[in-house]
Amino acid sequence: MGASYSSCSHSSTLSTHTLLHSHPKATAFFHIRQSGLPNPSFKLNPTNQIFQTHLRIMAQPSQVLPLQGGKVEVGETQEGSGTRPLLDFHGIDQDLVEKIVYDALVWSSLHGLVVGDKSVQRSGKVPGVGMVHAPFALLPMPFPESHWKQACELAPIFNELVDRVSLDAKFLQDSLSRTKKVDAFTSRLLDIHSKMLEINKKEDIRLGLHRSDYMLDEQTKLLLQIETNTISCSFPGLGCLVSDLHRSLLNHYGEFLGLDSKRVPNNPAASQFVEALANAWTEYNNPRAVVMLVVQADERNMYDQHWLSALLKEIHNVSTLRKTLAEIDAEGELLPDGTLVVGGQAIAVVYFRAGYTPNDYPSESEWRARLLMEQSSAIKCPSISYHLAGTKKIQQELVKPNVLERFVDNKEDIAKLRKCFAGLWSLDDSDIVKDAIERPGLYVMKPQREGGGNNIYGNDVKEALMRLQKEGSEADAAYILMQRIFPTVSRTFLMRNGICYKDDTVSELGIYGAYLRNKERVILNDQCGYLMRTKAASSDEGGVAAGFAVLDSLYLT
Repeated sequence: MGASYSSCSHSSTLSTHTLLHSHPKATAFFHIRQSGLPNPSFKLNPTNQIFQTHLRIMAQPSQVLPLQGGKVEVGETQEGSGTRPLLDFHGIDQDLVEKIVYDALVWSSLHGLVVGDKSVQRSGKVPGVGMVHAPFALLPMPFPESHWKQACELAPIFNELVDRVSLDAKFLQDSLSRTKKVDAFTSRLLDIHSKMLEINKKEDIRLGLHRSDYMLDEQTKLLLQIETNTISCSFPGLGCLVSDLHRSLLNHYGEFLGLDSKRVPNNPAASQFVEALANAWTEYNNPRAVVMLVVQADERNMYDQHWLSALLKEIHNVSTLRKTLAEIDAEGELLPDGTLVVGGQAIAVVYFRAGYTPNDYPSESEWRARLLMEQSSAIKCPSISYHLAGTKKIQQELVKPNVLERFVDNKEDIAKLRKCFAGLWSLDDSDIVKDAIERPGLYVMKPQREGGGNNIYGNDVKEALMRLQKEGSEADAAYILMQRIFPTVSRTFLMRNGICYKDDTVSELGIYGAYLRNKERVILNDQCGYLMRTKAASSDEGGVAAGFAVLDSLYLT
């Protein structure tokens, strides 16, 4: 589970060596958020101690300037400010920063670190139209190696936990019974689950591609879990590339920055996701069948998905096709032996990159498609049981005393899980609700939703809880309360749409896990790469695709 430091397996072999010191003036821009800083002497003193000083740039607040218009300066971190610096710069001129920004943009373009540009109408439908670099941090985020190893070691334990929870139908139905009454989306998922129980549908081959998300709490220094994701875990393709980008930049500029590229850990997420999908395809044992990606009709993040499809074909000779839920309803059929056929093509594995939000089910057509796939013999990633096992309510139930023991036998594994659990409570806990109303800043209110932009923070928590109390209905069953985690704040540079923004930020570490079993035989259970996301500290939400965060990588300390 320790870190290795080779490059991401799906990166292009194109070299940026000849680009680094021979380009024209950069056309990127800095968005500056501070001014009035002292003017130090410029003396470059590279060092590996990265928590002492940081870059500052002279300009008016909230002003966008061309690179040649601002003056790069270095100032000491203010004690007691709560801000951890990104890098130790004792002196740097603007040309060096300009080169790093320019080379990062060139590297991203050459290596496929791209998404669809939302300003271009067809960018989410037609590949190659309206591409822009994915949002990313200019340099990697410092992270303690001990906590990195802890997160990696937890991945196979969580993989096994999700599998065991998914097999306990009564636990899933009972735990979500109150939620079902007030949450229409969860209710429809549970209805499908119930239908599978009625026909005694067994998922002998079970594939999970999960991600467990964590933040490092500044006060306690504990690595605390935010959530477990069991459906449509995005960015295994592009997140892997960001690690390569940062390693490339440090290979060329590390001497000036005082950083070692070998401290950016290997991120094999794409290749290991693909290996898991290929192994599942093999277990299905129909060489004419394909892997089907269930996608949204307008998908600006299609290139993250296309990386996986390309690698499946190139490495494992497994073909893929992409279909929306509506297309599956129109073109899909179930053969008498349970085989799922879509557009005349037999399906071995259904890999969901959609279907996690009510927005993906605008009509009964999409729900018919979901039911059809669940009824089939195709391997679902995830199955309806895995999907339900990843809900916020189930996460909250697992934190309760003696519940983990129902699913996990090893006492050491139970202790490791409990160590990373943040506080989670049902809204029927009157004492916690009372405290959350009095101190709303210490809590997050979460509905049973995925995809970012759904949680409730700050004074809105108080208002929502008081409204629910006044209504006196069971609507509170749609939510859980979670302890709010306060990670360390770091000053860093964020790249979006060719513009470099400087801001105070916080980061969230996601660890991918792959799990595959056929009946009693566990074929794969491992950690498989990571997703680092960094966002402005002033932002409550954190999704990259939702527009709140940027992709990042780790610099192990």
